[in-house]
Formats: sequence, C-alpha cells, structure tokens
Amino acid sequence: MFAAATVLFISLLSLTSEVIAKPLSFRREQALIARDAPNMLFARDNNVSFSNWNNISALQGFDDFNGQGNFNGKNNGQKIVIQEVETKCETITIVQQKLAILQELAKRIITEQICDVQTQTIVLAQHNGALEVFRDDIQRKVVTKQVGFDQQIASKFSSIVNTDGSLSVDDAGFKGSDIGQNLVVPTGNDWDNSTSPALVQAAQAAANSANNSTSS
Repeated sequence: MFAAATVLFISLLSLTSEVIAKPLSFRREQALIARDAPNMLFARDNNVSFSNWNNISALQGFDDFNGQGNFNGKNNGQKIVIQEVETKCETITIVQQKLAILQELAKRIITEQICDVQTQTIVLAQHNGALEVFRDDIQRKVVTKQVGFDQQIASKFSSIVNTDGSLSVDDAGFKGSDIGQNLVVPTGNDWDNSTSPALVQAAQAAANSANNSTSS
C-alpha cells in the first residue's frame, strides 16, 4: 500500500481524537502510559546529504527541512503537551477510508508539484521512511519515545488544498525538525508491556507476508 506523507498521516490522528486541556497539576502518567519524555533528542546515525544531490536543482535545500543526517525524522526530539486525549475506536473501514484519502492526496502532491522523477523518488522515500519510524514507535522499539502526533502540525491540514480545489503553494511555516515539539499522546489503546511486543511482531509479520504476496 502506498504510504501517505507523515504530516498527513499524523493529521488523521488529530481528526479522530478529542483533546481536552488539563492543568499542570494533571497526573501525566494517567495520559502518557507511565512514561515521561518531556524533551528527547536521538543520536544521528548517518550524515547523507541530498541538497543539490546529483546536481538536481529541485533538491536545493532538501536537508534544511529535517536536517542533514535526519532523512526520515528519526532523530527529532519530543516535547509532550500536557493534555488528555480520548482515543475513539472507529470501525476499520472508516479508518481505511481516511487513510486512502490521505494516500491519494500524497500521490497528487508528489505528481503535481514535483517535476523531476529522481526528486519524486527521494521525497517518497523520505515520507515512507517517516512512516516506518512511526511504525517502530507503535511497536515501542524505542522505549523512551512516546506514541502520538504533533497537534500543531496536524492542525495545518486545511492549508493543503485551496478553496477552489487546487493544491496550495503557500509556505506552512514549519520544518520537519519541528515535528514532535507539540506532541499529544492518545490513551485508550490496549498496549501491555508483557504481551504486546510479541503480538505486534506477529501482526507485522502477517502484514509483511500479505504485502509480499500482493507485490510478487
């Protein structure tokens, strides 16, 4: 399945969550699954630059978005907003429909607003990589990271398309490295530290098998 852009994907979570502001005295562990991560930075493991890569002018300044060595946003820090979010468990079809909309919008953005096919390939890989980071978050592969979405970035969803239906060309006023600085962590999922790691690995293996069978 074609992966949607990270920012668009995260916006889905904001649309399906009810955010209720709480005072600073609110017991954070009630909303954050007993793990506190007020401001975390993660070590950079590469230093690959794509700015002007292969002398492609469309890639000029590419690294300025996430930062060089942070291609997929894995190294972004997290700052948790003191808020309680109630997860609303929707039927799977509703969720799939919303993700399909975001998926097709991501295709539109890449094909309508990027002319160079090499740049299309690199940008798509960046978005896919960001979703893979989110997948690892869901599976709690990095125990110090919280699983949530940046509410400030997600709130910019309406700025993607103009009122006439065309894609906006306006600067939304943020960089990829800003993602995670206004993190909301929804609660209500059934994660269990003792049993869930094995369960999500089995689910991932089944999904991988399904992907492989349909792509062959």
